[in-house]
Amino acid sequence: MIIAIANQKGGVGKTTTALNVSAALAFMGKNTLLVDTDPQGHSTVSCVNDPHRYGKSLYNVMVNRQEKIENIIVKSTIPGLDVAISKISMAKLEPSLLGEIDGHFRLKDVLENVKKKYKFIIIDTPPTLGLLTLNALVAADAIIIPIQSSYLCLEGTDDLLETIDKVKRVTNTNLRIIGVLITLHDKRTNISKDVVKRIKKVFGKKVFNTYISRSVKLEESPAYKESIFTYAPYSVGVLQYKKVVEEIIRRAKN
Repeated sequence: MIIAIANQKGGVGKTTTALNVSAALAFMGKNTLLVDTDPQGHSTVSCVNDPHRYGKSLYNVMVNRQEKIENIIVKSTIPGLDVAISKISMAKLEPSLLGEIDGHFRLKDVLENVKKKYKFIIIDTPPTLGLLTLNALVAADAIIIPIQSSYLCLEGTDDLLETIDKVKRVTNTNLRIIGVLITLHDKRTNISKDVVKRIKKVFGKKVFNTYISRSVKLEESPAYKESIFTYAPYSVGVLQYKKVVEEIIRRAKN
Protein backbone atom coordinates (compact mmCIF):
# COMPACT_ATOMS: atom_id res chain seq x y z
CA MET A 1 0.00 0.00 0.00
CA ILE A 2 1.26 3.48 -0.89
CA ILE A 3 0.39 6.23 1.60
CA ALA A 4 1.14 9.92 1.11
CA ILE A 5 1.54 12.16 4.16
CA ALA A 6 0.19 15.47 2.86
CA ASN A 7 -0.70 18.94 4.06
CA GLN A 8 0.46 22.14 2.38
CA LYS A 9 0.92 23.82 5.77
CA GLY A 10 4.40 23.63 7.23
CA GLY A 11 5.17 22.67 10.81
CA VAL A 12 2.31 20.21 11.22
CA GLY A 13 4.45 17.12 11.76
CA LYS A 14 4.52 15.62 8.26
CA THR A 15 8.12 14.43 8.44
CA THR A 16 7.80 13.31 12.07
CA THR A 17 4.75 11.30 11.08
CA ALA A 18 6.29 9.90 7.89
CA LEU A 19 9.42 8.82 9.78
CA ASN A 20 7.71 7.27 12.79
CA VAL A 21 4.88 5.60 10.88
CA SER A 22 7.50 4.07 8.60
CA ALA A 23 9.61 3.00 11.58
CA ALA A 24 6.63 1.44 13.34
CA LEU A 25 5.73 -0.56 10.24
CA ALA A 26 9.34 -1.70 9.86
CA PHE A 27 9.55 -2.77 13.50
CA MET A 28 6.34 -4.77 12.96
CA GLY A 29 8.20 -6.76 10.29
CA LYS A 30 6.55 -5.13 7.28
CA ASN A 31 8.96 -4.26 4.47
CA THR A 32 8.67 -0.49 4.21
CA LEU A 33 10.03 2.18 1.89
CA LEU A 34 10.08 5.85 2.87
CA VAL A 35 10.03 8.11 -0.18
CA ASP A 36 11.27 11.65 0.47
CA THR A 37 9.87 14.12 -2.07
CA ASP A 38 10.65 17.26 -0.07
CA PRO A 39 13.56 19.35 -1.43
CA GLN A 40 14.55 20.05 2.20
CA GLY A 41 15.24 16.32 2.55
CA HIS A 42 14.33 16.19 6.22
CA SER A 43 13.21 12.56 6.11
CA THR A 44 16.47 11.66 4.40
CA VAL A 45 18.77 13.43 6.85
CA SER A 46 16.74 12.11 9.80
CA CYS A 47 17.52 8.47 9.17
CA VAL A 48 20.33 8.16 6.59
CA ASN A 49 23.97 8.42 7.59
CA ASP A 50 25.87 11.00 5.53
CA PRO A 51 23.31 11.29 2.69
CA HIS A 52 25.56 13.78 0.90
CA ARG A 53 27.86 10.96 -0.17
CA TYR A 54 25.22 9.76 -2.63
CA GLY A 55 25.55 11.42 -6.00
CA LYS A 56 21.97 11.04 -7.16
CA SER A 57 18.51 11.37 -5.66
CA LEU A 58 14.83 11.02 -6.48
CA TYR A 59 15.16 14.08 -8.71
CA ASN A 60 17.41 12.22 -11.16
CA VAL A 61 14.99 9.30 -11.34
CA MET A 62 11.94 11.48 -11.94
CA VAL A 63 13.48 13.59 -14.71
CA ASN A 64 15.37 10.82 -16.52
CA ARG A 65 13.57 7.60 -17.47
CA GLN A 66 16.93 5.85 -17.88
CA GLU A 67 17.62 6.16 -14.17
CA LYS A 68 16.21 3.43 -11.92
CA ILE A 69 14.75 4.13 -8.48
CA GLU A 70 16.63 1.11 -7.12
CA ASN A 71 19.82 3.14 -7.55
CA ILE A 72 18.73 5.85 -5.10
CA ILE A 73 17.13 3.60 -2.45
CA VAL A 74 19.42 3.18 0.56
CA LYS A 75 19.28 1.44 3.92
CA SER A 76 18.25 3.74 6.74
CA THR A 77 19.50 3.68 10.31
CA ILE A 78 16.17 2.05 11.21
CA PRO A 79 16.20 -1.75 10.76
CA GLY A 80 13.88 -2.87 7.99
CA LEU A 81 13.34 0.61 6.56
CA ASP A 82 14.65 1.70 3.16
CA VAL A 83 14.67 5.32 1.96
CA ALA A 84 14.40 6.83 -1.52
CA ILE A 85 16.56 9.85 -0.82
CA SER A 86 15.90 13.51 -1.60
CA LYS A 87 18.25 16.41 -2.11
CA ILE A 88 17.86 20.14 -2.70
CA SER A 89 17.88 19.34 -6.43
CA MET A 90 14.23 18.30 -6.00
CA ALA A 91 13.45 22.02 -6.01
CA LYS A 92 14.31 21.99 -9.75
CA LEU A 93 11.78 19.27 -10.55
CA GLU A 94 8.84 21.49 -11.40
CA PRO A 95 10.68 23.68 -13.95
CA SER A 96 12.43 20.56 -15.30
CA LEU A 97 9.08 18.91 -16.06
CA LEU A 98 7.38 22.06 -17.30
CA GLY A 99 5.43 21.19 -20.43
CA GLU A 100 5.83 17.43 -19.97
CA ILE A 101 2.41 15.84 -20.50
CA ASP A 102 3.15 13.09 -17.97
CA GLY A 103 4.79 15.35 -15.38
CA HIS A 104 2.36 14.46 -12.61
CA PHE A 105 2.71 10.70 -13.27
CA ARG A 106 6.49 10.46 -12.85
CA LEU A 107 6.53 9.24 -9.24
CA LYS A 108 3.80 6.69 -9.90
CA ASP A 109 5.78 5.37 -12.86
CA VAL A 110 9.10 5.03 -11.01
CA LEU A 111 7.47 3.30 -8.03
CA GLU A 112 6.05 0.60 -10.31
CA ASN A 113 9.47 -1.08 -10.35
CA VAL A 114 9.62 -1.54 -6.57
CA LYS A 115 6.11 -1.50 -5.13
CA LYS A 116 5.81 -5.30 -5.14
CA LYS A 117 8.92 -5.50 -2.94
CA TYR A 118 7.36 -3.45 -0.13
CA LYS A 119 4.27 -4.00 1.98
CA PHE A 120 4.05 -0.26 2.61
CA ILE A 121 5.47 2.77 0.83
CA ILE A 122 5.21 6.03 2.77
CA ILE A 123 5.65 9.31 0.87
CA ASP A 124 6.77 12.43 2.72
CA THR A 125 5.65 15.54 0.82
CA PRO A 126 6.72 19.21 0.87
CA PRO A 127 4.55 21.97 2.40
CA THR A 128 3.08 23.02 -0.95
CA LEU A 129 0.37 21.94 -3.38
CA GLY A 130 2.76 22.00 -6.34
CA LEU A 131 3.92 19.29 -8.71
CA LEU A 132 5.77 17.28 -6.06
CA THR A 133 2.68 16.87 -3.86
CA LEU A 134 0.55 16.23 -6.95
CA ASN A 135 2.92 13.41 -7.94
CA ALA A 136 2.52 11.90 -4.48
CA LEU A 137 -1.28 12.03 -4.66
CA VAL A 138 -1.32 10.44 -8.10
CA ALA A 139 1.00 7.65 -6.94
CA ALA A 140 -0.74 6.96 -3.62
CA ASP A 141 -3.53 4.59 -2.67
CA ALA A 142 -4.33 6.65 0.43
CA ILE A 143 -3.53 9.87 2.24
CA ILE A 144 -2.87 10.75 5.84
CA ILE A 145 -3.46 14.43 6.63
CA PRO A 146 -1.57 15.60 9.73
CA ILE A 147 -3.21 18.66 11.31
CA GLN A 148 -1.60 20.60 14.11
CA SER A 149 -3.72 21.13 17.20
CA SER A 150 -3.68 24.93 16.94
CA TYR A 151 -6.06 27.83 16.31
CA LEU A 152 -5.22 28.09 12.59
CA CYS A 153 -5.28 24.31 12.06
CA LEU A 154 -7.84 24.26 9.25
CA GLU A 155 -6.39 27.18 7.30
CA GLY A 156 -5.81 26.03 3.72
CA THR A 157 -7.53 22.67 4.26
CA ASP A 158 -10.15 23.51 1.63
CA ASP A 159 -7.41 23.87 -1.01
CA LEU A 160 -5.94 20.49 -0.07
CA LEU A 161 -9.32 18.77 -0.18
CA GLU A 162 -10.09 20.39 -3.53
CA THR A 163 -6.78 19.12 -4.92
CA ILE A 164 -7.47 15.61 -3.59
CA ASP A 165 -10.93 15.69 -5.17
CA LYS A 166 -9.51 16.75 -8.54
CA VAL A 167 -6.92 13.98 -8.46
CA LYS A 168 -9.66 11.44 -7.65
CA ARG A 169 -11.82 12.63 -10.53
CA VAL A 170 -9.12 12.88 -13.17
CA THR A 171 -6.13 10.61 -12.49
CA ASN A 172 -6.53 8.39 -9.41
CA THR A 173 -10.09 7.26 -8.77
CA ASN A 174 -9.06 4.91 -5.94
CA LEU A 175 -7.40 7.62 -3.84
CA ARG A 176 -8.88 7.99 -0.35
CA ILE A 177 -8.18 9.75 2.91
CA ILE A 178 -7.27 6.90 5.24
CA GLY A 179 -7.07 9.21 8.22
CA VAL A 180 -6.63 12.71 9.65
CA LEU A 181 -3.97 12.77 12.37
CA ILE A 182 -4.07 15.44 15.07
CA THR A 183 -0.48 16.38 15.94
CA LEU A 184 1.33 18.61 18.45
CA HIS A 185 -1.62 18.15 20.77
CA ASP A 186 -1.74 19.45 24.35
CA LYS A 187 -4.78 17.98 26.06
CA ARG A 188 -4.30 20.30 29.06
CA THR A 189 -5.35 23.43 27.15
CA ASN A 190 -8.86 24.53 26.29
CA ILE A 191 -7.77 25.70 22.85
CA SER A 192 -6.56 22.19 21.96
CA LYS A 193 -9.88 20.72 23.05
CA ASP A 194 -11.76 23.29 20.95
CA VAL A 195 -9.51 22.60 17.95
CA VAL A 196 -10.17 18.85 18.17
CA LYS A 197 -13.91 19.57 18.08
CA ARG A 198 -13.47 21.75 14.98
CA ILE A 199 -11.39 19.13 13.20
CA LYS A 200 -13.90 16.37 14.02
CA LYS A 201 -16.73 18.58 12.77
CA VAL A 202 -15.03 18.83 9.37
CA PHE A 203 -13.62 15.30 9.02
CA GLY A 204 -15.83 13.16 11.25
CA LYS A 205 -14.81 9.50 11.46
CA LYS A 206 -11.75 10.11 9.29
CA VAL A 207 -9.96 11.52 12.38
CA PHE A 208 -7.71 8.91 13.99
CA ASN A 209 -8.72 7.90 17.51
CA THR A 210 -5.14 8.52 18.67
CA TYR A 211 -3.62 12.01 18.78
CA ILE A 212 0.12 12.77 18.77
CA SER A 213 1.14 14.86 21.77
CA ARG A 214 3.66 17.67 21.62
CA SER A 215 6.95 16.02 22.62
CA VAL A 216 10.56 17.09 23.03
CA LYS A 217 11.66 13.49 22.43
CA LEU A 218 9.91 13.42 19.05
CA GLU A 219 11.69 16.64 18.10
CA GLU A 220 15.09 15.40 19.29
CA SER A 221 15.16 11.90 17.79
CA PRO A 222 15.96 12.89 14.15
CA ALA A 223 19.11 14.67 15.29
CA TYR A 224 20.41 11.28 16.41
CA LYS A 225 19.28 9.48 13.21
CA GLU A 226 16.67 7.57 15.19
CA SER A 227 12.93 7.14 15.30
CA ILE A 228 11.08 7.60 18.57
CA PHE A 229 11.00 3.79 18.92
CA THR A 230 14.70 3.52 19.66
CA TYR A 231 15.47 7.03 20.90
CA ALA A 232 12.84 7.01 23.66
CA PRO A 233 11.30 3.51 23.64
CA TYR A 234 9.24 4.08 26.79
CA SER A 235 7.86 7.48 25.82
CA VAL A 236 4.26 8.42 25.12
CA GLY A 237 5.20 9.05 21.48
CA VAL A 238 6.00 5.35 20.99
CA LEU A 239 2.61 4.28 22.31
CA GLN A 240 0.79 6.90 20.24
CA TYR A 241 2.49 6.14 16.92
CA LYS A 242 2.08 2.41 17.52
CA LYS A 243 -1.66 2.91 18.01
CA VAL A 244 -1.86 5.11 14.91
CA VAL A 245 -0.18 2.43 12.80
CA GLU A 246 -2.54 -0.21 14.18
CA GLU A 247 -5.41 2.04 13.06
CA ILE A 248 -3.82 2.48 9.63
CA ILE A 249 -3.56 -1.29 9.16
CA ARG A 250 -7.18 -1.79 10.22
CA ARG A 251 -8.43 0.94 7.91
CA ALA A 252 -6.30 -0.33 5.02
CA LYS A 253 -8.22 -3.60 5.12
CA ASN A 254 -11.61 -1.87 4.77
